[in-house]
Amino acid sequence: QVELVESGGGLVQAGGSLRLSCSASGSDFSRDTMGWFRQAPGKEREFVARVDWSGNYKSYADSVKGRFTISRDNAQNTIYLQMNNLKPEDTAYYFCVALLTGRDLTVASGYRYWGRGTQVTVSS
Repeated sequence: QVELVESGGGLVQAGGSLRLSCSASGSDFSRDTMGWFRQAPGKEREFVARVDWSGNYKSYADSVKGRFTISRDNAQNTIYLQMNNLKPEDTAYYFCVALLTGRDLTVASGYRYWGRGTQVTVSS
């Protein structure tokens, strides 16, 4: 059974940093795209970042470019999201995703596996 488990969320002041981790089990995702989405209260899930299997090709939402960095460790079947200079508008539940099956990497329905998420709250 495939499982994605996120960790590292929490409460931080604006301008602070957090590092999210997503550990995968039940399948080897070393040849698959993995990434992060987030969902704020009352809003739809939105794409945050993704990384290809090699770790060399990364994409980011415009709202996080220059502040967030996605990376992966295939030996550990784990991806990370380093979030710097956090803003109150980054407050959301962050989800790890794996295995892109759709054509658009920014569309939530294009990913087969989802974690349960971790809460990130940024206070002003």
